[in-house]
Amino acid sequence: MSNKHTPDAPQVEANLASRRNFLKLAGASGLASAAGTFTASRAVAATPDGTPEQIHLTFGEDPRTEMVISWASLAQAANPRVLISSSHERKTQLHAVQRTYTDGLNGETVFTYHARLRDLHPGTTYTYEVTADNDSNAGQPFSATFTTAPSGHAPFRFTSYGDLATPNTNWVLSSPQSKFAVAAVEQFEPLFHLLNGDLCYANLNPTSQPEVWRDFGNNAQTSASKRAWMPCPGNHELEFHNGPQGLDSYLTRYSLPDNGTRFPGRWYSFRVSSVLFVSLDADDVIYQDGAAFVAGPAAFVPAASTGNGPIEPGTSLYVRGYSNGEQTRWLEHTLRRAQDDDGIDWIIVQMHQDALTSSKTGNGSDKGIREAWLPLFDRYGVDLVVCGHDHDYERSYPVRGCNHHAGVDATTGQPVDTLQPRPVTTSHPSNNTYDTSHGTIHLILGGGGTSAPLDVYGVDAGDGLPQAKVFTKPNRPIPGATPGTFVRNGADALEDAIWSAQRDTGTGYGIAVFDVDPGHGGGTTKITMNYYHAPGADTTPNPEYVLFETVTLEKRRHG
Repeated sequence: MSNKHTPDAPQVEANLASRRNFLKLAGASGLASAAGTFTASRAVAATPDGTPEQIHLTFGEDPRTEMVISWASLAQAANPRVLISSSHERKTQLHAVQRTYTDGLNGETVFTYHARLRDLHPGTTYTYEVTADNDSNAGQPFSATFTTAPSGHAPFRFTSYGDLATPNTNWVLSSPQSKFAVAAVEQFEPLFHLLNGDLCYANLNPTSQPEVWRDFGNNAQTSASKRAWMPCPGNHELEFHNGPQGLDSYLTRYSLPDNGTRFPGRWYSFRVSSVLFVSLDADDVIYQDGAAFVAGPAAFVPAASTGNGPIEPGTSLYVRGYSNGEQTRWLEHTLRRAQDDDGIDWIIVQMHQDALTSSKTGNGSDKGIREAWLPLFDRYGVDLVVCGHDHDYERSYPVRGCNHHAGVDATTGQPVDTLQPRPVTTSHPSNNTYDTSHGTIHLILGGGGTSAPLDVYGVDAGDGLPQAKVFTKPNRPIPGATPGTFVRNGADALEDAIWSAQRDTGTGYGIAVFDVDPGHGGGTTKITMNYYHAPGADTTPNPEYVLFETVTLEKRRHG
């Protein structure tokens, strides 16, 4: 097995667990035997009732006029409802729709609720309350405010990062930095936040998945109850026995814009001002096998109440190709329509995994994304791609097209076609301003709050230039050194990262803040990105985020 483990790799998971003396992993699987953990968690929980918690907002089909308020409760809520008002409208009541699932590993039933608010006024601040007949706080129910998206070509701000985890260090890959990351969103007061996958790493804590989700939701609530948090699924949202792709935990909790396909909630788009945002599920196209996995030597045994049998060593939840191309066809249709819409000046894509990353200790780039989607990004003029997956910050130059046979096999050194993205420039403009009409910029923003920062980057030993690992084929489980165990290797190829423009070697944690200036007809439009990082947070959690770099994207405005 390669000694370059990814953050999803068994060895890292085992080291994390050992360091905390929290749970003993079944071999190196990330699926744990933590029988006492679930019991302790339930013992300290509040008496189950319909009290709302994990409250969060997402945009509806039109962010100017629709918002969805979602929450969970420890027991089934009686008459769950939202009361909403604004400065010029009296309070009205809306009943919520219940969604439930039963966790396929520990048998716990989760109750969630969703109230879709329609016919709102653009650019308006609303106050809302969330309650139920069996809400223990009914005398003073949870209350917060939100603001709808503006109408027309108006300026706005959004923020982004991925890989958040929870502040509860009992959970694998969680860290106190997760709390500071949520506070950072509030510090910059965006209209909304893009959460780029790997929300809480529940599948690394399999006997307690609903509890991990609960800690995540209650931590995020301090921001997500005030502004829309728009997520995409990552490899750690994929959980054994929780739906066809393992996404039941995610899909039950989030109500997201409809995509008109057989796969609701997995990908979607929404528009704010002159910007189209497209959120994708890269697990559908990537080569990397990085979701739930049992390494052995023992099988993982779900709770008897689930009716699910043992998950044998060597089993992984590999879903590449699950939509049979439907997501890619939807993506092309969505991008083609955007190209023909003069009201859209910018296209920003959100996904979890990376087409361009040069992390040395992280996962690496994935040829699957390069094959399926980068040609579409080129053809239809996608301006920016924001990702997570590798827990650090990296920015590419604008790229368009690719170089063939520019990589090498990581073991043999033989040529490999990694579809190396071709930069349209390899130098920084004096004012750090890029015209993205010539190419797409990719950002790695995986510094939300996990306990595994990865700000160490690949370097070619021969010339000292940036080097990237690339998955060009599946890294499916293979027998390990110990009988009955299995491992997954890291990326199989290497390439010169000629597209890499900036890497943060100081800390793995940060937040990107984007300010959109729609400009005026016949002029230019700009997006200014300020990336803030938390110095020293790799070793000591740090609530202070300071400016690392400023980049401006600029282009001619339509019309």
